[in-house]
Amino acid sequence: MTAPAALPTPTRVRPYQSYVYAYPHKTAYRPLAGRPALGDLWRGERKDALSLYVHIPFCEVRCGFCNLFTRIGAPDGLTGRYLDALDRQAAAVREALGDDGPVRFAGAAFGGGTPTFLTADELDRLCDIAEHRMGADLRAVPLSVEASPATATADRLAVLAERGTTRLSIGVQSFVDEEARAAVRPQRRADVDAALGRIREARIPVLNIDLIYGIDGQTAATWRASLDAALAWQPEELYLYPLYVRPLTGLARRTAHTDRAWDEQRLNLYRQGRDHLLAHGYEQVSMRMFRRTGAAPQGPDDHACQTDGMIGLGCGARSYTSALHYSFDYAVDMGQIRAIIDDYTGTEEFGRAVHGRYVDGDEARRRHLLQSVLQARGMPVADYRARFGTDPFEDFPGELAAFAARGWLDARAGGPGGGLLRLTPEGLAHSDALGPELFSPAVRAAMAAYDPK
Repeated sequence: MTAPAALPTPTRVRPYQSYVYAYPHKTAYRPLAGRPALGDLWRGERKDALSLYVHIPFCEVRCGFCNLFTRIGAPDGLTGRYLDALDRQAAAVREALGDDGPVRFAGAAFGGGTPTFLTADELDRLCDIAEHRMGADLRAVPLSVEASPATATADRLAVLAERGTTRLSIGVQSFVDEEARAAVRPQRRADVDAALGRIREARIPVLNIDLIYGIDGQTAATWRASLDAALAWQPEELYLYPLYVRPLTGLARRTAHTDRAWDEQRLNLYRQGRDHLLAHGYEQVSMRMFRRTGAAPQGPDDHACQTDGMIGLGCGARSYTSALHYSFDYAVDMGQIRAIIDDYTGTEEFGRAVHGRYVDGDEARRRHLLQSVLQARGMPVADYRARFGTDPFEDFPGELAAFAARGWLDARAGGPGGGLLRLTPEGLAHSDALGPELFSPAVRAAMAAYDPK
């Protein structure tokens, strides 16, 4: 009888390396040779349960921690020109989807930036583009929209509610004014509460509140205060995000957080927040996402942005076929973002993919494992075998053995040959370290070679 292989000696890892919200990351994308035609890319793909994501790259302010593709404000007429370009792009994409099978949408989301930066009339037009150009029945599918306290006005919320919005996600980050200022997010608690009141009055079924831990000056007591302030609104969902200080952001120019003491502070605050929400009737969906027990989900979970069959509209959106992920150029620097938006609004022909990365068999396996195992419910091994014809413990023996040695895998759920690959509570807590360890060498190299702009 062969003795089992010894597990590797656990090594200490930094818990906050990268928020893996999409794989491969956009910094691994490159200009696509030949700019393939969208009609060719989508021919033969399943199109009966597509997801639609529309990106609005405008905000009233830029938070100090933000590295998203968004610009501050919009000169006269820019939002109108952007919607004109969205309309042209939607028409081209819908034509590229063809008629070789049913085209149906199973869900939609408006993100950014801040979609509610648009006026009420512009939001109405945005919904018209999604419905009349793309064919998404917004009142029949889950529709998630992101908002900020300053832009969650009654007239905008009325449009969103009437057009079928089922989930409104608002970035609060902290209910403590001093912490909001420390994160370079100018807002007042009174304005936040007023916005939350308007959202509840609009009767959108799911309210999600985003909070951040690890802000300068934040303590266990002030973190608890923000958690309790959020819980007072009984949100159906809560997202708890660790603060990251990324290159070219406002906070990166003011301070640098790289020490292990900050890692430990964030881990402690995460555990405090997790335990507090679990004690108050919430269930954990992922490291970041918590859903109120009994609240019906009105849209897909964290891994939605990983799903094949994603149609992205707007210059900051990704699209996913089974073989290629593609988008427009990416930047963080405000001047670069403005240039990309101007280029997008001036584009007349949207029938080809510009930037992207092909997803081969190995990358598809990594992506499936990532999008599944980072969810608290875990990954049914049978699903993986049915899709790829192989076993994850055979495909990723070193990575999974290392995770097990660190106590990140739930042995009770089943190891090699078992039925479920699931993280322990500490495994979930280290999602931002575990995820990057599953990146392929090729993706790591592409990300390392990316020149931030």
